[in-house]
Amino acid sequence: MFARWPRRSLPLAAVLLVGGCGGSSSTSTSSSSTAPEAGAALAADAKSAATGDIPDNQAFLTLDAPRARISIVYPEGWSVQESAASVSIKEKNNVVRIALARGAAPTIAGVQAQLEALVRSTPGLTAGRAQAVSLKAGPAVRAAYTTQSAPNPVTGKQVTLTVDRYVLAHAGRVAIVDEGTPVGVDNVDAYKRMIESFRWR
Repeated sequence: MFARWPRRSLPLAAVLLVGGCGGSSSTSTSSSSTAPEAGAALAADAKSAATGDIPDNQAFLTLDAPRARISIVYPEGWSVQESAASVSIKEKNNVVRIALARGAAPTIAGVQAQLEALVRSTPGLTAGRAQAVSLKAGPAVRAAYTTQSAPNPVTGKQVTLTVDRYVLAHAGRVAIVDEGTPVGVDNVDAYKRMIESFRWR
């Protein structure tokens, strides 16, 4: 997933302000009373059915999230959950989470420091180097990390998730966008389309 894009990072303060969420194919939108901890790592669900590649002919819809005040395209049929602080779009273990908060523009050093903190606090998490990137929504910091799910209660197997993290800022607001997919699944093109479609509202 993240081998094709350069990596980068954001300021730690900015990263710590942001949280995450999930989604659905009928584009059903629901509210959540609590947002995930800011900057928390994505993790797969070992009890979830296997996830396959997003097909080349996949149809996409546009999500205008009025509470979160952002918009993004996403694969038709994925579930959607939205609150004022986060948006989550997913299909099994394909997960895109956007966490939103007030804060300053991210820095590479800040994002790298936050990832290093996640490595220390999250068993099985490994992280790459943060790098600056340019998106259609503006400058951002990108980094990649991997996490392991809790063991499946029946088989004991774990799912390894690879995640591309992008941190963006605009007008005093910060967004952390985590795009996660199981190892062996190819979502590069679809996820690139999603992050390039991100817009502030």
